[in-house]
Amino acid sequence: MGTENPEQAVLELLRPLLRDPVHAAVLTDIDGTLAPIAERPERAAVPDGTRAALAELSGSYGVVGCVSGRRAAEARDLVGIEGISYAGNHGLELLLPGDQQPRLDASLDGRERAAAEFLAEIDGARIAETGLRAEDKGPIQALHWRGAEDERAAEGRAREIAAAAGKRGLEPRWGRKVLELRPVGGGGKEAAIGALLADGDVTAAIYAGDDRTDLDAFRRLRELAEGGQLQLAVCLGVDSEEAPAELAEEADALVAGPPGWLGVLRALAG
Repeated sequence: MGTENPEQAVLELLRPLLRDPVHAAVLTDIDGTLAPIAERPERAAVPDGTRAALAELSGSYGVVGCVSGRRAAEARDLVGIEGISYAGNHGLELLLPGDQQPRLDASLDGRERAAAEFLAEIDGARIAETGLRAEDKGPIQALHWRGAEDERAAEGRAREIAAAAGKRGLEPRWGRKVLELRPVGGGGKEAAIGALLADGDVTAAIYAGDDRTDLDAFRRLRELAEGGQLQLAVCLGVDSEEAPAELAEEADALVAGPPGWLGVLRALAG
């Protein structure tokens, strides 16, 4: 797909949203979708043009929201737009416009530190020696191996930790060179989509994402359409060399990286 000008097939998918933006939602992943992937999460940045396009949409569309594996407050700081919604920690946290503190998913119910306590029992030196980097995200604990000296060895160690975590009642979820551990039974980008659309008078929605966890958001949008809660669900894949094969299989269309998604945001602005 083109970078600045979406191809005709994508534009056709957008027409129903353009006809009635007040009853439409624009939902997006952040890392790899709004912001190019960085070697370390703290180095990621949303380009100014992308931020401006998203801010413009917030004034005309019924719901504009970001869905991220980052903590909700961190996601809001990164994107830098106050008047939109943020679902963080893959749906375990929700920040709506005007919120000062994130709302935690009720499924946590006292298990906010379960993943952190599990990881604390593992020798930190054994984690670091293979190049894994731990990130404390509250109810979710992440292990990254992007940029490790031996990424294959680091991923192998992550898989060992994932197996042990599963036996302890935690749910391992995989992303692009990252393993996330969370309590079983809550969250997920599917839950984030449901929360962001729960109160809005929305009949059509588009979601864009680049990773395996974004497929859960695709499936939830389609469930809402099949159940009659949405008249239209558009699932857009943001392609890259690291994209899982399932992204192309499950997306309605693909665009080339964050610049491709920027082109769609500008088209949505009319």
